[in-house]
Amino acid sequence: MTQSATTLNLASIVTHHAKLAPQKEAVVWGDVRMTYGQLEAMANKVANALTEMGIGHGDKVALNCPNLPYFPIVYYGIMKAGAAVVPICVLFTPREIAYQLKDSDAKAFLHSKGTNELPMGAASKAAFDEVDSCTDLVILPKEMMGPSPFPEHKTLTQLIATQSDKFENYPTAPDDTCAILYTSGTTGQPKGAELTHLNLWSNIVTTYGIHLPMLDFTDGEQKTVLITLPLFHTTGQTVQMNTNIYGGNRVVLLPRFDPKATLETLVREKVNFWVGVPTMYWALLKYVDETGFDISHIKDSMKVCTSGGAPMPVEVMKAFQDRFEVRVLEGYGLSETSPLATFNHFEKPSKPGTVGQAIFGVEVKCVDENDVEVPRGERGEVVIRGTNVMKGYYKRPEATAEAFRNGWFHSGDIGIMDDEGYLAIVDRKKDMILRGGYNIYPRELEEVIMTHPAISLVAVIGVPDDKMGEEVKAFLVLKEGAQLSDADFIDWCKTQFAANKYPRYVEFREALPIGNTGKISKLMLRAELKKSA
Repeated sequence: MTQSATTLNLASIVTHHAKLAPQKEAVVWGDVRMTYGQLEAMANKVANALTEMGIGHGDKVALNCPNLPYFPIVYYGIMKAGAAVVPICVLFTPREIAYQLKDSDAKAFLHSKGTNELPMGAASKAAFDEVDSCTDLVILPKEMMGPSPFPEHKTLTQLIATQSDKFENYPTAPDDTCAILYTSGTTGQPKGAELTHLNLWSNIVTTYGIHLPMLDFTDGEQKTVLITLPLFHTTGQTVQMNTNIYGGNRVVLLPRFDPKATLETLVREKVNFWVGVPTMYWALLKYVDETGFDISHIKDSMKVCTSGGAPMPVEVMKAFQDRFEVRVLEGYGLSETSPLATFNHFEKPSKPGTVGQAIFGVEVKCVDENDVEVPRGERGEVVIRGTNVMKGYYKRPEATAEAFRNGWFHSGDIGIMDDEGYLAIVDRKKDMILRGGYNIYPRELEEVIMTHPAISLVAVIGVPDDKMGEEVKAFLVLKEGAQLSDADFIDWCKTQFAANKYPRYVEFREALPIGNTGKISKLMLRAELKKSA
């Protein structure tokens, strides 16, 4: 096989620091402290084992693992072998796992055995048994050591026991597929976004450069990032894990987000950088308010926080910045864009309510239904092009062609760009309420409703209505001790919105449903309403 004159393997970010400073800590999980030298050695063993199994360049390997040291070990080991990694959501059912194994043509499946509360092992094995193309199942114990729940299948310990800790990274070309990330499937069956080594490399280099002004490296000390977002998700992978491994930093892992554990870890590990979705910021504020948790040491070490995944309510951002005395910067991106596309850069003032300006090497604009750029200040679909944009949806040429109309990737998000190029995300095209022929954008309503002094969290959706087609319904979580009636809330909304916009229905809840990646799940709200109808 003839190799490209230009090679690029993302796993070299580990190899580089293993050569420079093998003794530096790379991954921290509880009492486990893995150095760059150890991460490189373990990933090399995985790469040798996969090669021995006949897996290599162009093959796909699925990985189902929580935020444990096994994830980076296997993730980079797959890439070292020249194969592409297919991360799978740890909450998936056997049906959902089997779909992604089949669709991605995965040849092997490495997965955690999970726990009683999170029975990943049983779900993964049930899915594996349904898929003929996936020929190898390897168990990753929940702990670093432990017996396999399925004796007939290999454990990672058995797989790598006799493997060498030396391996020469396969010389993948920049356009070779590095990872396949599946979209949420809100508009149909999930599609696999093929991200190349160049896609991911360019995004981590730019992301690292964005954070340089905020993290002072002149003291010669390693910086520390805490990852509470799931590593199977693009933000946890690229913006946090890959970017900080590239920078030679310490990556601290929490298997799942919990306000108490997160705050304690921020203190114990002297974390400098954290990324969360808006609901996580809200949860931390709520926990500190209710418990009086001492955050003084967090203020001493924390340099910057980033929010993504969903628009951050301005009131939540202001409250967090004031309480923790740290700047919160919003960014925007998708699985298909590796993910970062825009960011509120450190060098310029942030504009709350926006996700900033296009990052280096990326172009962003808003267009109408004919793909003509709309005037600044007007709504349009967000389209993107740059080295960060995927090469396509795996095995879906028609979907790829539709997404890349006229040479730009069409995000499906509705945005408004101002005269300085700051982008505000209004909503998804599908997350729009059509009431009596008028388009109503829930994001606009939610932003205003969050300013009500009694309201802590809100989600707005459209509900079926015989007269108007759809009506507006607001799901509300009140602040502790606050009281608010349906009538008073609707009367207040009448003062804030035009007559065709304000919510006609309201439902108070103790909490709102959260999806796999930590965002408020409107899909779950709609499913609940449909079930109760």
